[in-house]
Amino acid sequence: MTPEQTALIPIYRQKWRQIGLSIIPIDRPQATAAINTAYNIIGFPEPEIIFCDSPDAALQAFKPLIEGDLGSELGREIREKIHIELYNQLRYQLGSELQNQLYSQLYNRLYDPIYQLHSQIKDELLNRFIGELDSSDWDSILNRQFYNNNCIVSELSACNGSWVDFCISVLNLEIERPLYSAFKSLVEKCGWIYPFEKKCFVCDRPIQLHFDSEYLLHAEGQPAVEFADKFSVYSYRGVRMPEIIGQVPPQSWQASWLLTEHNAEVRRVLIQAIGYRRICHELQATELDKWVATGGYPYQEYTLLKIENNIDIEPIYLLKMTCPSTGHLHALRVPPKVRSAKEAISWVNWGIDPEEFQVQT
Repeated sequence: MTPEQTALIPIYRQKWRQIGLSIIPIDRPQATAAINTAYNIIGFPEPEIIFCDSPDAALQAFKPLIEGDLGSELGREIREKIHIELYNQLRYQLGSELQNQLYSQLYNRLYDPIYQLHSQIKDELLNRFIGELDSSDWDSILNRQFYNNNCIVSELSACNGSWVDFCISVLNLEIERPLYSAFKSLVEKCGWIYPFEKKCFVCDRPIQLHFDSEYLLHAEGQPAVEFADKFSVYSYRGVRMPEIIGQVPPQSWQASWLLTEHNAEVRRVLIQAIGYRRICHELQATELDKWVATGGYPYQEYTLLKIENNIDIEPIYLLKMTCPSTGHLHALRVPPKVRSAKEAISWVNWGIDPEEFQVQT
């Protein structure tokens, strides 16, 4: 590519990030036209289109119809005849080096935040439906793979759309224009799509999305993802949180939640946000050993603590340090193998025995 072409990569990346993470409500007539065009391309008559406020509403809508008059699943067929055909036409014209560059600078740079959004919505759906259905209903849904094979996720398609658009608009590669137009309309005009032979369920987009500076889904005391029907996903620094925790600001999180939370990632987030000092106080950590410094140490009193409750993968041992001038407490986690406060101090200081510390000024 020329330097001028390379300079356009960030522009196309941002363009398709905005498409993939859009919170603009879909235009139903335009979405209907996009769906009908896709069905025409794969040789099926235009379906009855059912619009839903969220993926959760879509699954609720077709759950009673699973054994009824839905017809065959068409998600894979649409992807093969529109998406994959489009990609193949361009790949044949790209050298491997240029293809790798485009994937690295466009597809891969968009994939992480967009896939994270898709993954957390899907996990929240699965979590809800596992609780609502009996085992026979759940086996039926899982075996027919409604969640994956028959779902077209527009935000994931935006990752491919970025390099496809670049190839056509900047590199001037040859492409079947009607095919690209059909692909682009599905991505831009629709949310999640569950296409069946006789009915097609089209989901609207979220009404709000929140990310942190690293493009991790993140919101404090409110949903990171919310749809118009209040179907929501709570997330903290990219970790999906239970609603009972996510709807509370982190400064009000309770150490006692660690006693009942089974998910290791959620426990890790709670531990980091609450801090060991509060955890020690609220969960009444057991004192195992104490060492009082007599020289010029940063702290004067060191205490080795153990939290008896099984709140993490391995037992939590903490070194509590008391500043003699301010009285402030500081706590660091140390390995369970340490057996004394002095040994814990040595571990914190990369193996240096505290008796060997230099006088600090």
